[in-house]
Amino acid sequence: MRYPSRLWPSPGGRTVRSARVCIVVVAALSVFRAAFAGDYTLAAMDKLRIRVAEWQTAEGSVRDWSAVSGEYTVGASGSISLPFLGTLVASGKTTDEIAGQVGMELQKLFGLPDRPSASVELAQYRPIYLAGEVQTPGEYPFAPDLTVLKAVSLGGGLRRPESGQRFARDFITAQGESSINLAEKNRLLIRRARLQAEIARKNDIVVPPELSQVADAASLIDSEKALMASRDKRQRLQLTALSELKALLQSEIEALAKKSETQTRQLALVVEDKGRVDVLAEKGLALSARKLAIEQRLADLQAALLDIDTASLKAKQDVSKASQDETNLRNDWDAQLAQELQNTEAELDTLALKLATSRDLMTEALLQSADAAEMPRPGQIASISYAIVRQKNGTSERIAADEGTPVEPGDVVKVEPVATTQ
Repeated sequence: MRYPSRLWPSPGGRTVRSARVCIVVVAALSVFRAAFAGDYTLAAMDKLRIRVAEWQTAEGSVRDWSAVSGEYTVGASGSISLPFLGTLVASGKTTDEIAGQVGMELQKLFGLPDRPSASVELAQYRPIYLAGEVQTPGEYPFAPDLTVLKAVSLGGGLRRPESGQRFARDFITAQGESSINLAEKNRLLIRRARLQAEIARKNDIVVPPELSQVADAASLIDSEKALMASRDKRQRLQLTALSELKALLQSEIEALAKKSETQTRQLALVVEDKGRVDVLAEKGLALSARKLAIEQRLADLQAALLDIDTASLKAKQDVSKASQDETNLRNDWDAQLAQELQNTEAELDTLALKLATSRDLMTEALLQSADAAEMPRPGQIASISYAIVRQKNGTSERIAADEGTPVEPGDVVKVEPVATTQ
């Protein structure tokens, strides 16, 4: 029989017979040192390192089955999945049995005359778990020769009772944050009062009732009053500039109106004079040069009057624009005040929540500090008991233990307090 070329290539297509082979089982991490050496049965979360090789007698070399070799983890179903072989049950078996099964399944799958050599190493044990009075409970990797005492040391040792110092620090931290938030709240209350005064067009700030007993309220009010005066001065300067511009433009309009009136009278006189010249010209008593001069004079006066009207119209447009700018300035100022007041209200709401949280944290720290300060009842002392919860045949078994009891992979080490009477 010819072997599959993708796994068993041979020169010239010759059939290569494997030599008599044996199954090599190596348990990593000194598994043979443990009490369960050689009898360790696999379970979910164990990691295996599998390597399959073939001795080619004709060539005198070793052919590695790289497609099958690799690391595999026993799944929750208790099985491993290998290329070509599919799912193999591993839970409850030893590495010897897995190695034998891998070689046998490969032999049957490809019809090999001899069984390939499989090497199965336990790459990583399933973890152990610490629960109860341990400083850091949780999942930890297993190592050979692990005892209860060593396992507890992985979790930082026995849980140490909380001293009042930590709760005092928590209280001080919460108290400091509360003080900062309270000071910020006072500033926001004064700011809100200043904004309300500006919106109402008032010159004084009404002190909020919440700040009637605050020591530094006067300095906060003075600061806001100074800001209020500065902002009011800036707005007044802008409005004054617009008002002066309007007055200047209005003066220009009045001057242009007077000039237009003068030009209109002159135009009327020229028109009257032109009428007389036209009569004389019809009778042949007026020279054409005089008629031409008076017509030129009439045209100049009409053009000047048109320029005056144009300038007056532009000045009126500028007055209208200045009035609009004045209105926009007031509207923008009111909108800005309303937005600042809205933002201040939102910040006050946020600070109210922070202050409430700080008060709750301070109360909790005081309660925890009081609980930590409680002494054991007279006549009783604290003691610790150990137990191991181990899965066997699908059921949990509780085993009484001490510090020297060996721990197996997958065990749950429980550390429990026991009250004993002196």
